[in-house]
Amino acid sequence: MLTFDNPVLMSRDLSLWYGDNQALNRINMEIPAREVTAIIGPSGCGKSTFLKTINRMTDLVEGVRLEGALEFLGRPLKDYDVVELRRRVGMVFQRPNPFPKSIYENIVFGLRLVGERRRAVLDEVVERSLRQAALWDEVKDRLHSSALELSGGQQQRLCTARALAVNPEVILMDEPTSALDPVASAKIEELIIRLKEEYTILIVTHNMQQAARISDQTAFFLSGELVEYSKTDELFETPASPKTEDFITGRFG
Repeated sequence: MLTFDNPVLMSRDLSLWYGDNQALNRINMEIPAREVTAIIGPSGCGKSTFLKTINRMTDLVEGVRLEGALEFLGRPLKDYDVVELRRRVGMVFQRPNPFPKSIYENIVFGLRLVGERRRAVLDEVVERSLRQAALWDEVKDRLHSSALELSGGQQQRLCTARALAVNPEVILMDEPTSALDPVASAKIEELIIRLKEEYTILIVTHNMQQAARISDQTAFFLSGELVEYSKTDELFETPASPKTEDFITGRFG
């Protein structure tokens, strides 16, 4: 297993059940700071469940049971206030989900929730976040137009900017380009590579070429288990497990 000094996220023997169905089986992973970690695997292998467990979205599902340990910055995840955790560990979903509000109000939504009302602060955060998400130049003249008028790729970058606005330390991305065309997908990939200079990024992707292009390390999940976790070039060029080799060469999945 890959190990790192002072990992941002760490799971130890993490298992999860939805009722009687076990979705994760003794996952051991460490996620390093300011790098891109990709999770690949066939549909239903547990990769998105693992992401949602980190953000405690599984708390909302009836009948979920967890065993093992999951830590954020050395502290058990369950000890965090869930609102504070989700501010520090942002999430970008598979399909863009802008709120039916203006571009501006989408970005400041989280800040308003915690009571920030100063216009100068809000304006600064909107510009900073949109610049970070490589969207500012495209929308700066229509900040008060509906976010729903943006293209799919722009909406996904807007959702990324919304997550960045509250200064997270980690960004979780669940197949963020699967609903986008190749041009929009390429912009998201470029964005991810830039963002890792400041943020820890964990991305679930069904696109192995994408994982190879943008990630520093890659984990292969199969049937709720972590089969292999190594540096990306090593995993794709010299996989240690025959199961990994079978998957990346297209023999199954």
